[in-house]
Amino acid sequence: MNATIAPGQKLTRPSKILLYTLHLLVIAASCIMIVWITRQTLRNMSFLVDSVYLKFQFWVCLLFLVDIVVEWFYAPKKWKYICTHIFFLLISIPYLNIIDYFHVELSGETLYLLRFVPMIRAGYVLAMVSGALSENAALSMFWVYLIWVTASIYIAALMFFVEEHFINPQVDTFWTALWWAALDMTTVGSNINAMTTTGKTLAVILSGEGLILFPVFTVYITNAVLKTDEEEETKIADRQKSSAAS
Repeated sequence: MNATIAPGQKLTRPSKILLYTLHLLVIAASCIMIVWITRQTLRNMSFLVDSVYLKFQFWVCLLFLVDIVVEWFYAPKKWKYICTHIFFLLISIPYLNIIDYFHVELSGETLYLLRFVPMIRAGYVLAMVSGALSENAALSMFWVYLIWVTASIYIAALMFFVEEHFINPQVDTFWTALWWAALDMTTVGSNINAMTTTGKTLAVILSGEGLILFPVFTVYITNAVLKTDEEEETKIADRQKSSAAS
């Protein structure tokens, strides 16, 4: 991801290793959180009394903040980095621990949704790192797109299941919620109607995300393929000219 913090910026090998290591640690910690949340969600277990999870998420958020500080340190334009990464700074703050420390009273649904906030950054980092590992622009974009869409559908399905399955007879299992999220992302729509405010909001977000991502992805891949073909044709023409000259 930010081993390419700025276009044209060259980092030393140790710096790149440090940045990629931090990103991989973020991904690993976030995957553990996702598995943890999924396991307890499907068992109808509450996080509100899980002090172990709160401590774990605190250290994960701290890791996110360290990652941001290190990236900021290597960024050539400090203020520009802060302005362009303010969103990721905000979602790296351990809100749950702050709420718990000051004994702020919030509804169980709000607390549950707050637990997904760090995963947004995790999904972003995972997509960027996976894309950076590919030298081919089209393939890189494909991985970024695939991971982002998958993460969006999965997290939305978890949220939808928690909010709806007690009051919506159509949402009987998590797999039903996953099917609903996938269909909403593709803008096809599902015969499952959201009954809660959270469910209706998720439906709008997923549909909007699908409307934005699919056309952008199609255009980007088409341009990348055309550019690759043009470069290949140019190389072939140059080789033919060289052969003719010799």
